[in-house]
Amino acid sequence: MITRTMTIGEVVEQHPEVVGTLQDVGIHCVGCGASVFETLEEGLMGHGMSSEEVDAVIEKLNAVKAEKPNVHFGKSHDATLVLTDKAAEKLKQLISEQGAVGLRIQVVPGGCSGYQYAFDFEEKPQQDDVIVKQKDITVFVDPESMSMLAGATVDFLDGLHGTGFKITNPNASHSCGCGKSFG
Repeated sequence: MITRTMTIGEVVEQHPEVVGTLQDVGIHCVGCGASVFETLEEGLMGHGMSSEEVDAVIEKLNAVKAEKPNVHFGKSHDATLVLTDKAAEKLKQLISEQGAVGLRIQVVPGGCSGYQYAFDFEEKPQQDDVIVKQKDITVFVDPESMSMLAGATVDFLDGLHGTGFKITNPNASHSCGCGKSFG
């Protein structure tokens, strides 16, 4: 049950399926540092809502939570993760520099939209990992993350507007302006 006294950070971590609803009511700071300390009541009232409006939002959040107790994007686990040529080239360089065997891509709760991508170098797969081998790169993905990444494309951008890996995910219903999180 979502309550007034839960911090925004707790709500996002425990119930990422309600992030879109929070953003719809004007709470766009779900991933900022203040959300870890600020309660829903403080956040909503700080955005000019009355006590009655706070109650209505919390009721709506609990209704969304009840409709979607588990976030599931409905894509098959059989769909693969695609690496662009630029991503593969950069990953080969980084994996070699790190002395690793492959790259782990994981979806974790957090960010502005409910989930964010985590990257790390790996020496070996975990027991249940999905292993994607493509363009001489090995990518390790846990099954839960793979269900959210199925059909996604990993690219590497190097330009005036930033440098880094970018995931284009067909399973994301929305993403944040920062480009690092999705829901």
